[in-house]
Amino acid sequence: MPEVRFGSTDPDNIEREVRRLREMGLVESRHFTVKMPEEGRYGYVYIRRESLERAAWLSVRGEGERQRLAAEFVKYILQRAEEEGDDVYEKAKKIVEEGRVGGFLTLKGFESVVEMEDRELVVKVVGRDAELEESKRGETLLRIKIAAEVDGVRRDYTITYGRYGKDNAAVGRAYASAKAPGGREADAERFSALIKALTGEEPKAYRVKGGRIRIECYREHLEGFKRYAEPADAVEKWLEETGR
Repeated sequence: MPEVRFGSTDPDNIEREVRRLREMGLVESRHFTVKMPEEGRYGYVYIRRESLERAAWLSVRGEGERQRLAAEFVKYILQRAEEEGDDVYEKAKKIVEEGRVGGFLTLKGFESVVEMEDRELVVKVVGRDAELEESKRGETLLRIKIAAEVDGVRRDYTITYGRYGKDNAAVGRAYASAKAPGGREADAERFSALIKALTGEEPKAYRVKGGRIRIECYREHLEGFKRYAEPADAVEKWLEETGR
C-alpha cells in the first residue's frame, strides 16, 4: 500500500484527525504516527497498513459511532487510492478485503483437529468472552475466557494476560486443573491443544511450586487471539492501556 498521510500547518487540524482515529479505535504508534507542526512547517498523520486493516474490520464488525467512522475512513482511503491510479487502488482494495474477512473469524463454533506429540485432539469452542480487570495491585489484566470441548472433555478455560519484567512483556498465564478428567497432565495437554488450535502456536507448559502445571502464552498467542471478533476489542484496549 502506498504511504497515506494527512498534512497541515495547523496543530488543531492534526489534533482533529488524531482524535478521529482514536475514536475509531485505532492506536497511536501501532496504527498511525503523528508529527506535529513546528514553526509554521507542515505536520503529518502517517497512516499505516494496519490502520486500514483494522478500520476495515471495524466497518463490518464494529458498533455505533466506531463503525460509522471506520466506514467513512475506509471509503476516504479508497477514494484517495483511486486518484493515484489502478495499481495503487488495487493494493488498497486488497488490504480492505483482507481486513473485512479477518473480522468474520469467530471463536464460537470454531472446530479443529490438533496434533499434539503422538496423537490428535479434536477441539470445539462452544462459548467465549474477554474482559479487562484491575488486579489488587492496580494493574490492568486481560482475561480471555473460552468454553470448549477438547478430546471429548468440556471445560471453561481462562488465560490471564499481564505485563511482566523490565521490557513490559505481555504474558498470559493459566494453570491446569487437578480436578479435570485425567488430572493436571491431561488437562494441560487439552489446554495447550486449545491454544494451539486457535492461535497456531503451542504454549509453554511446565511444573511450578506445589506440583502445579503452569501454561504460558506470549505476544504471538495474543496476536492470534486478536484475529477473532469476540476478544479483538478487549485485546486492543488492553494493549493500548498497558503498552509503553
